Amino acid sequence: MDDNQPSAVRDPVQLTAEGFVLSSLPEPHRSRTRTMMRDHPELRGLIGRNPWTLLIGAGLVGFQFLLAYLLREQSWWVIVLASWFVGAFAAHALFVVIHEATHRLILNGTAANRLAGIFANLPLILPSSMSFELCHLKHHAYQGVYEYDVDLPNHWELKFFGSSVLGKAAWLLILPLLLALRPLRLKGVQLFDGWVILNWIVVFGIDALVVWFMGPMALLYLLLSLFFSVGLHPLGARWIQEHYTNDDEQETFSYYGILNRVALNVGYHNEHHDLPAVPWNRLPELKAKAPEMYNPLKSYRSWAGLLRHFLFDGKLSMRSRVTRKRVVSTIQSQRDAEKDATV
Repeated sequence: MDDNQPSAVRDPVQLTAEGFVLSSLPEPHRSRTRTMMRDHPELRGLIGRNPWTLLIGAGLVGFQFLLAYLLREQSWWVIVLASWFVGAFAAHALFVVIHEATHRLILNGTAANRLAGIFANLPLILPSSMSFELCHLKHHAYQGVYEYDVDLPNHWELKFFGSSVLGKAAWLLILPLLLALRPLRLKGVQLFDGWVILNWIVVFGIDALVVWFMGPMALLYLLLSLFFSVGLHPLGARWIQEHYTNDDEQETFSYYGILNRVALNVGYHNEHHDLPAVPWNRLPELKAKAPEMYNPLKSYRSWAGLLRHFLFDGKLSMRSRVTRKRVVSTIQSQRDAEKDATV
């Protein structure tokens, strides 16, 4: 399908009290991984790191600060346009660099990747790299488990924003703030450690320097770039694309459109969940080597089309998520699942 919109959920479907789809099946990725590694042992050759990602991140960091400096004396409407059409794409790509660092896909060693993630976080105004790491690996291990999966909306988000066009638009508009609050509900996550504190000190320190040397309009450009990259923007549809669905047979979706070229292939989301130790530049090769696994799956070709669909289709909302009860029952199996998400 071209726009590949998910089909309607077929009855009967069991729902939670909040309206999420409740599945009795385990998340689909670990079983698909076992099948692929059995049928395509050559896929192990795709696992590794890509240190060039750090160079890309450095270029984006420099670009954002340079553009913020050049825009420091511009009118607010110029700032808005620049952040929408340019800054959002740079900020979004920096989030992908942070994502690669979380999975240890840039450099050797945990500390080196964490420092790379903090570096990519510098123009993003809000310190998020280390908090993202603390939560994201649990998303892989506990996909769809409300108490552990930060990607699921809070129950209060569903009630407050509802399913109207304006409600969904407002939800997307402030999604960066909502994502920052969700870790508070998670179990088994230590929200503050030395790395998180370092991340806060460095990023907030950079924010202060931007205001001091460039002025508030420069900071506004960086802030709007952040919000547009995650929220009410075609790039924001990426968060809908990954796991929001009205299909009771598929809960993770990939995007194969042209914007992958400026988003470091982050649209290859099924592929990433199946083999999280494969860096972004090799994800298209993973799909090509196992076409029987991915070609039958529904996918998207347009983030802009998906954004429109999400806003104006009353059947698709924040409740359009597959959830499950906790399926990883022991501490060791949890650690094994999280280990699978790193090299």
